[in-house]
Amino acid sequence: MSGDPYAILGVSRSAGEKDIKSAYRKLAKELHPDRNKDNPRAAERFSEVTQAYDLLSDAAKRAQFDRGEIDGDGNPTGFGGGPGGGFGGGRGGFRPEDFAGFQGGGPEGVDLGGIFDGLFGGGRGPRSQGFGGGPFGGARQAPRGGNVQYRLSVTLPDAAKLAPQRITLADGKTIDLKLPAGLEDGTQMRLAGKGEAGPGGNGDALVTITIQPHAFFRREGDNVRIDLPISLDEAVGGAKVKVPTVEGAVMLTVAPGSSSGKVLRLKGRGFTRKDGTRGDQLVTLEIALPEGDEELARRLEGWRDPRDLRARLGV
Repeated sequence: MSGDPYAILGVSRSAGEKDIKSAYRKLAKELHPDRNKDNPRAAERFSEVTQAYDLLSDAAKRAQFDRGEIDGDGNPTGFGGGPGGGFGGGRGGFRPEDFAGFQGGGPEGVDLGGIFDGLFGGGRGPRSQGFGGGPFGGARQAPRGGNVQYRLSVTLPDAAKLAPQRITLADGKTIDLKLPAGLEDGTQMRLAGKGEAGPGGNGDALVTITIQPHAFFRREGDNVRIDLPISLDEAVGGAKVKVPTVEGAVMLTVAPGSSSGKVLRLKGRGFTRKDGTRGDQLVTLEIALPEGDEELARRLEGWRDPRDLRARLGV
């Protein structure tokens, strides 16, 4: 992404958590791949807004971005914070004017040597040659290469059933990942030795998992919920109807006299917990009446339901 997450979501830097979430939901609904199958750019934008929301919804990462310590991809911008930060540059770097007036070790009565000795692990007196031959105290272990951050967007069905995922690393190699039990949006996986090369060995690859919003499935804890439309005759007389699950469609029995709002449970069709067990799929029935059906109106003419359905509401 490498952009401004605030601009991508169209919110101000002072926006609250509620405003950020509202902006993300609106954009995610508009740009969802299922609604834009013929628009590749929409899929790219969907990925961008999801990544921007991931960063801004994490209070710690948002603060780091606001301070300039990380970029829009969540990668460090430099040593000490700030774009270009580091020795001699950026907001967090050392500048020559910071040491103006320091004679030798520093201003009167101040010995800067002791400060830098502490930073590099040295002490007063003779120093041994550390890694690289520098005049710093003690032999130091050769540094490992840097860690590399990746983001992996996973569909809700794949996340629920822990379907294997393939990711392409910076060096062009691909790895098949086994998603962990107890997967949550924002779960981070560490791939040892798959980061940048260094004198002391490779760093790691850190993969952050993002679970994509779905067109009709939604997560509720370890369960998956779905609203299922049924016809009036199916509700009155009962029926066997097909219902989608994260692992494919199954047949569901609707009992005679079922009302809108009735919830049916499909055991073991939800998300995988850390102990290996799975949540359920909860199916909420919704009776969908046809509009302007004259035959249905004639059939019901003169019939009235004798029950007082609103008595418990006090009206």
